[in-house]
Amino acid sequence: MSICVSALSKAFSGQRAIDDVSFEVPKNAFFCVVGASGCGKSTLLRLIAGLEAPDTGQIALSGRAVFGAGQNVPPENRNVGVVFQSYALWPHLSVAKNVAFPYEARGYGATDARARVADHLERVALTEFADRRPEALSGGQRQRVALARCLAGDAQTILMDEPLANLDPHLRGAMEGELRAFHDKSGVTTLYITHDQREAMALADLMAVMDKGRFLQLGTPQEVYTRPATETVARFIGRGTLVNADLQNGLARINGHEFPVQGTGPGKIFIRPKFVSISENGIPAQISAVQYRGGYWEVEAQIQGLPDPVALDLDRPARIRDRINVQFSGGWVLPG
Repeated sequence: MSICVSALSKAFSGQRAIDDVSFEVPKNAFFCVVGASGCGKSTLLRLIAGLEAPDTGQIALSGRAVFGAGQNVPPENRNVGVVFQSYALWPHLSVAKNVAFPYEARGYGATDARARVADHLERVALTEFADRRPEALSGGQRQRVALARCLAGDAQTILMDEPLANLDPHLRGAMEGELRAFHDKSGVTTLYITHDQREAMALADLMAVMDKGRFLQLGTPQEVYTRPATETVARFIGRGTLVNADLQNGLARINGHEFPVQGTGPGKIFIRPKFVSISENGIPAQISAVQYRGGYWEVEAQIQGLPDPVALDLDRPARIRDRINVQFSGGWVLPG
């Protein structure tokens, strides 16, 4: 495994920011940790990078122990590259000089360093910007400089702490593809921290949902989305409806209407919008919220007797207080 973390804990002022976390990330995988602000995800990245020392636990990178059993390898010797929100570029140095800095710090000759820098800049499509300074670049270009500098450090593990948070929504979408392409071409293992669950699902081979210093679920984006392990995961990842229902022989019953579900109970049922539709013979409901998303409308509708509104998508306009009848065609039983 490229990243192996075992029983890791870290407390600040008596409060655990990381609470007995264990996981393994295969070599060359793109691993996203997603969670709300304050859940501990950035602290986890800093512990792996060596910027903070854990209280307990073990960390191994590329099969080499870097923390545990009286050992704490300093950050500069962990063979990791870190990309922060601010990109942390030297403002007085050109793009090429920023990327060359790790080589110069290790005593490479100027000619050798320039050749290596040229290769890295080509890989992130910044060759023509080599002589510019960071202030003359866009946010996305500055980010690519930071990525190239990680490659210049010969890092086998790249740690990214919300690198798209400071970009506008349009550029964030474009950079998702660039980040994934960078990862695939470079052959590194990437640990990516974000609060944006859509971003995590778009990028990750594996993802973990974090809350209060713990991993609530770890799996592929498809597993986490279709089979959430807890109510917190279900509510955080994507949209859906959490309901109590009578369960028997793979069928759920709500207000006299039956539909098939996956998973075993007892437990609550989580229903994604794709399993909700309008039907003349469905359950009466009243629309309580509408948002147009470009080509479709995200709708919430209240069913009498259910505490939470039902989430569904419509291909036609809808208005608050419209009355509709809905039917369910599937769902997932949350583990008890």
